[in-house]
Amino acid sequence: MAQCEANYWLLRKLTPGVAAREHWQFAVERGESRWEMRIDVTERMRYTTTVRVRREDEGGSHWLQPPQLVVRLYHDAQLAEVLAWEGHRRLEARYDYPNGKMYQADEKSQFNRFLGEWLTHCLEHGHSLDDFSLLVK
Repeated sequence: MAQCEANYWLLRKLTPGVAAREHWQFAVERGESRWEMRIDVTERMRYTTTVRVRREDEGGSHWLQPPQLVVRLYHDAQLAEVLAWEGHRRLEARYDYPNGKMYQADEKSQFNRFLGEWLTHCLEHGHSLDDFSLLVK
């Protein structure tokens, strides 16, 4: 739960105006590496917002797809949890091991930890590509 709470606040820092906007873009640079991140709202309800967090690579490898996570923000509980990754949906909190899909016993926990590390990296090494002058009226 602590990781989900931290992820919520990291996402809120990266997505100002989540109640009104539909997407955010960032350029992330570290050494020689540079890529773009995009966060899109896919569903907005009264107490929750679902977003897709993905890395966009131009000219990237056709063998490896960039990461993509579906994350739900629970505004009343101030938590953000990974719901799906790259087409894998309905992650269980715990899996028996071994299992048919060969998920790790703590697969969901690992994805939530990965999201936290990814968002932290974006905050430390990225900058927004959005034009905030459009938000000022």
